[in-house]
Amino acid sequence: MHNGYFFCFDKMSYVQGNERPDGCILCLINDKNPEVVDLTVYKSDDFNVCINLYPYNPGHLLIFPVRHITDIREYTKNEEANFNSIQKSFLDILDNLYNPSGYNMGYNMGLAAGASIEHLHYHIITRYPREIGISDLIAGKKVLVENPLETKNKIEKYLEKHPILL
Repeated sequence: MHNGYFFCFDKMSYVQGNERPDGCILCLINDKNPEVVDLTVYKSDDFNVCINLYPYNPGHLLIFPVRHITDIREYTKNEEANFNSIQKSFLDILDNLYNPSGYNMGYNMGLAAGASIEHLHYHIITRYPREIGISDLIAGKKVLVENPLETKNKIEKYLEKHPILL
């Protein structure tokens, strides 16, 4: 999986369904199903935070509710408050670990909006000046400077020293 400094993945196979187990991938992660790669770094009663298996950049996180919902309007008031706290905590963690120049953040609600998973999920993507972008266009491949498993390890070690208090 990891080859020296660079990590390369082929997301096209995943998007086409060739590598997906049956069922909602995020529900399977929530249920600790052994058929899926679980890159969870934090879990509360309402939300799960995991490293994106197919990240745009190191530190690309997904925050998703434990409940299977597809629209942000389905959040309860308590879930909204918990989400906001978790989001802010992980922005601080990413600032400390990766020192990004900026972030892309948001939901893709619906297939037409780019959601390849129906279960509602929020992306936090670290961004940097002069990123390599051309490799995204070549045969659906992306080259990363960090394996998602290394990202998971970094965040877990950080959380051991700096637990989230919500």
